[in-house]
Amino acid sequence: MKFYLCIDDTDNLDSIGTGTIAEQIQEKIINRGYGPCSLVSRHQLFIHEDIPYTSHNSSMCFCGEAPDGTLNTIIELATNHLDTVAAVGSDPGLCVLAYDDRCHYDELMEFGIQAKKKILTKDDAMACARDHQIHLSEHGGTGQGIIGALAGVGLRLFGCDGEIKGALKNAVINQNYTVADLKNLPEVEQVLDLTSKEPLADTTLIRLGNRSKTVLYHHQYVLFVRRDENQQYTSLPKAEIRQLGEHFYV
Repeated sequence: MKFYLCIDDTDNLDSIGTGTIAEQIQEKIINRGYGPCSLVSRHQLFIHEDIPYTSHNSSMCFCGEAPDGTLNTIIELATNHLDTVAAVGSDPGLCVLAYDDRCHYDELMEFGIQAKKKILTKDDAMACARDHQIHLSEHGGTGQGIIGALAGVGLRLFGCDGEIKGALKNAVINQNYTVADLKNLPEVEQVLDLTSKEPLADTTLIRLGNRSKTVLYHHQYVLFVRRDENQQYTSLPKAEIRQLGEHFYV
């Protein structure tokens, strides 16, 4: 069974972030003997004064493999962890999808795309979840986080939205790496030229800047790079990476 799991609105300004909580849930699932699991992706949603959020209104999603019939166990693991660690004053939501390749998820992906553009309601989220038989649950406060949790699953399925949580952990800043070396890192599946969107040869040298990150592009972890004034390929600064991760590339 392939599953998608997303959480939203679990933190406050003084607590651990939602991304860390998602990784903790992932660790519990792996410790149960399930997996492998993907890296966690961060999906930026609509910013509006009528939408409550802690800092950036983003949800955190990952997918993984588990034996058939274990969906309820995964939901229980995630629920118990959320109920334990979610911050005071937060409005957590949990979404878990047991993926079925015979199903069409266009409506779910569209929900995610619309959640980046306009205000959606809990009723909108519950209706979409019912249509696709998706687990969607509130875990405190207003439960407003179910909107972002469902949207995150839709955007992860869409495959061209979001940034991978954390920087390249095993890379050194201000160092040169070949594309082949970079693709050996768990966070990098492809290195693309930002302008052409074309893959670079494995022998191409890339200079990594501070906090280099990958984004989801056509269902791959992609490091976008550009040529500088010296014709050296370099990674993008964090602010630009985040901007890339907030838009569609199709």
